[in-house]
Amino acid sequence: MSRRLAEVARKVGVSEATVSRVLNGKPGVSEQTREAVLTALDVLGYERPTKLRGERARLVGLVLPELQNPIFPAFAEVVGGALAQQGFTPVLCTQTAGGVSEEDYVDLLLGQQVSGIVFAGGHYAQRGASHDHYRLLSDRKLPVVLINASIEELAFPTVSCDDVVAVEQALGHLVSLGHTRIGLLLGPEDHVPSERKLQAARDVAARLGLDLDDRLVARSTYSLESGQASATRLLRHGVTGIVCASDPLALGAIRAVRRSGRRVPDDVSVVGYDDSAFMNCTEPPLTTVRQPIDAMGRAAIDLLVAQIRGAAVASDELLFEPELVVRGSTGPAPTAPAADADARSAAVAR
Repeated sequence: MSRRLAEVARKVGVSEATVSRVLNGKPGVSEQTREAVLTALDVLGYERPTKLRGERARLVGLVLPELQNPIFPAFAEVVGGALAQQGFTPVLCTQTAGGVSEEDYVDLLLGQQVSGIVFAGGHYAQRGASHDHYRLLSDRKLPVVLINASIEELAFPTVSCDDVVAVEQALGHLVSLGHTRIGLLLGPEDHVPSERKLQAARDVAARLGLDLDDRLVARSTYSLESGQASATRLLRHGVTGIVCASDPLALGAIRAVRRSGRRVPDDVSVVGYDDSAFMNCTEPPLTTVRQPIDAMGRAAIDLLVAQIRGAAVASDELLFEPELVVRGSTGPAPTAPAADADARSAAVAR
C-alpha cells in the first residue's frame, strides 16, 4: 500500500497523505486533484478502490498508425459509425512522426476510463516491437479488438482480411495474363500481414512453377516514396508484374515503372491492396485487392461491445475474404523479351 501511495503521489505531484484521502473518500481534496489521483491509479495499473470505480465512460479508443494512407480514415469512418449506433463515442488517436506514441495513447485512454479500444494497425502487427502496453490492457481486462494482424502472445479477438486469399487472387490474375516473372513489394520483414503474404506467395509459386527467389521480394515502409525506391530494385530484375501490399506502395511502383521509361500496363502490370479511396481515379485506374472494410469494421465493434457487456468472446481471428477489382493497371504480359533493365535505365538517363 505504501509503495502504491508513493508512486501515485510522485506521478501527480502531491503528498502521500493527499493520495490516501482520495483513496479513502475523505474530504479536503479538490475535484481536480481527486481526478488526477484516480487517473494516475489507472495509468500505473492499480485497481481503483471498489467504491471509486463507478461506471466506465461510454468512450471507445480507436488507435490508428496514420491518416495518410486512405485505408485508415476509411476504417475510422466505419468504426465510428458502428460505435455511434451502439451508443458509444470514438476517441481517435493517430500517431505521427515524433508525436504521441501508441504507448502514450494507451495511457491517455486508460485515464479517460474508456470502455474499450480498437487498434487498426500498430505495434501489435510487428513481431519486433514492444508489446508491453498490450499486456497491460490484457492484465486490466479492458475489452480490446485488433484489426488485420494476430500474434499468438496477444490473446485478443482479431478481425482480419485473409492475406492468403488476397495473394492467391493477385498472383492468379497476373498468371492468367501470361506473366511469369512477378515481383512482390511488401512491408517490413517482421510485419505480420507481410509475413503471411510472402508465405502465401511462395506456396502459390511452388504450385504454379513460378520463380520467386529473394531478388523478386522487395521490402518497404508503407509510403509511396519508399514503394517507388523498392519497386525500382524489382524492375532491375526483369519483372513484368508487381504485387503490392498496399495501394500507396502500388502507386509508388507505377511511378518507378514510368521513371524507368516503361509503361503501365503495357510493359509492367501493377496490383495494389486495399482498394482505398480514389484508386479508380488514378492513371491508369489501379487493379487492387479490396478489403471488405465495412463488414470488418462492424464485426470489430460487435466483438468489442459484446466484451463490454460482459459476454465471453473467443480470442480467435475472424477472417474476411477480399475481392479482386480489375482495372487498368494490369494487362497481358509483354510478348517481346524484356530488355535488360539496367541498360534501359541507362538509355533513359542519356
